Amino acid sequence: MLRNGAVGAASPSKKNGSAARRPVRVWCDGCYDMVHYGHSNQLRQARAMGDYLIVGVHTDEEISKHKGPPVFTEEERYKMVKAIKWVDEIVPGAPYVTTLETLDKYNCDFCVHGDDITLTADGKDTYEEVKNAGRYRECKRTQGVSTTDLVGRMLLMTKAHHSNIAEDMDYRTHADNLGKCPRGHSPWTGVSQFLQTSQKIIQFASGKEPQPGDTIIYVAGAFDLFHVGHVDFLEKVHQMAKQPYIIAGLHFDQEVNLYKGKNYPIMNVHERTLSVLACRVSICPESSCYDWGIA
Repeated sequence: MLRNGAVGAASPSKKNGSAARRPVRVWCDGCYDMVHYGHSNQLRQARAMGDYLIVGVHTDEEISKHKGPPVFTEEERYKMVKAIKWVDEIVPGAPYVTTLETLDKYNCDFCVHGDDITLTADGKDTYEEVKNAGRYRECKRTQGVSTTDLVGRMLLMTKAHHSNIAEDMDYRTHADNLGKCPRGHSPWTGVSQFLQTSQKIIQFASGKEPQPGDTIIYVAGAFDLFHVGHVDFLEKVHQMAKQPYIIAGLHFDQEVNLYKGKNYPIMNVHERTLSVLACRVSICPESSCYDWGIA
């Protein structure tokens, strides 16, 4: 079982040093359309650079002006970003071009973006101003996933992205160990996509155990192309108990394809696992979060 946990609070080491220094506030922004684990990994890396992560999400109007109409509405995209466990706060309707004024308005020390350039409709770097001011940081773009790639899988109707049976069995064999050792090293060697994803699973999982008094609730599904409907469902599950500990079971690719046919699932089991692990599940009015598990 891979055990997940929310990451809203600072670690003990950060808390001990809080009296000596001001918390570092980090800014990220983007469209966050068709949110996938690549988006989540970028926000995970950004959160690790500071103590508090604020994420600005662009409006439908701004995205349409610079890139074309988004797939999901701005309200759906706001909710999806709120559901990512490394996000402390979101700013709806953030400007498409990141400025020093925006960073100062939200008391952010710097902004973080992936190592790919983002341009406006007239070809200008959206981060030029903050780069010139030395308030820009980069993180690694996640290999093997992008919104364009996911759309391509849907349109081309291929199954090349599905994991094979051997990898599925390896995944099943080692999943429990991955959850028990969130800071451990991968027991594998090599450079296959499966091994890369396994290392990412260790980074995404927090290793939270169920506590006495928790009500353990099991849910199962494909959780393919993890979207706002999945978040709504998991919210309702969480409301079924006072102290819930949710275990989410994910079906293997071959099982999903057996029932759904065509080229489903669009994301393989390892990608779908990362998508679920990145979610804090509940979006509470107080912006608090809770822990859950994934089997």
